[in-house]
Amino acid sequence: MSQTKGPRRPPRGLQRWLWRAPIWLYRLGLGGLLGRRFLLLTHTGRKTGLPRQAVVEIADYDETTNTYTIASGFGRRSDWYRNLQKTPQATIQVGNRKMSVLAELLSPEESGEAMVRYARRHPAAARSLARVLGLEVDGTEEGYRRVAREHIPFVRLHVQEER
Repeated sequence: MSQTKGPRRPPRGLQRWLWRAPIWLYRLGLGGLLGRRFLLLTHTGRKTGLPRQAVVEIADYDETTNTYTIASGFGRRSDWYRNLQKTPQATIQVGNRKMSVLAELLSPEESGEAMVRYARRHPAAARSLARVLGLEVDGTEEGYRRVAREHIPFVRLHVQEER
């Protein structure tokens, strides 16, 4: 059973700096060290209009549709998620590949199914993600489905072109 309270707030201060440290790997040309499990998302700030960046885990990649699926672990309050709501055009970098993408915010039901697929492929990571976010999951598919529907929105990134 998942908790009814939402995920933790996005990190602030020193904790925020630590969460953002992987951005520097990409800036130094070392994004390949993070493999194909993470991507650098460059999006437009909803208030400033300036480029903003975040490193997020790839929950899924569909080769047939050339789409990446990512999750907003801090929920709909995450800055990058809210920025994509306003401006869905963005760029991503996976390893050393840079691509233009169009973000599609998934429905709660689609997010639930995406979380179930993620938990099947990466059970330890799914449990760890829930714990880090302050969410309790009982390990069942319905538990993962519920926690994503209620707290973890997913985003599908449609590759438009390689850069």
